[in-house]
Amino acid sequence: MYQVCKNNGSTLPEPALYVIRYQSFYSWHQEGAYSYLANDFDRDMLKYLKAFQKHDLYSKLPEIPDMENLMTYYKGLVKKYFPEELSW
Repeated sequence: MYQVCKNNGSTLPEPALYVIRYQSFYSWHQEGAYSYLANDFDRDMLKYLKAFQKHDLYSKLPEIPDMENLMTYYKGLVKKYFPEELSW
């Protein structure tokens, strides 16, 4: 998804792109592994990864969300941050 964002000229802010790129790299943001490879930028972005952890795949609500409201909300975000046509 990170490559789709970058290759399509997404206007997402840098922290959002970083989270998209590294959110599945649990050994980095949960265990601190590979920290010797991190630079100042990575260490600064780590706070966003940790904040996002609370809202990833494993945080489910007990009730089913209102899909119509979600679609309206997410379509608005896509329109704001992505061009009309995406190249996959």
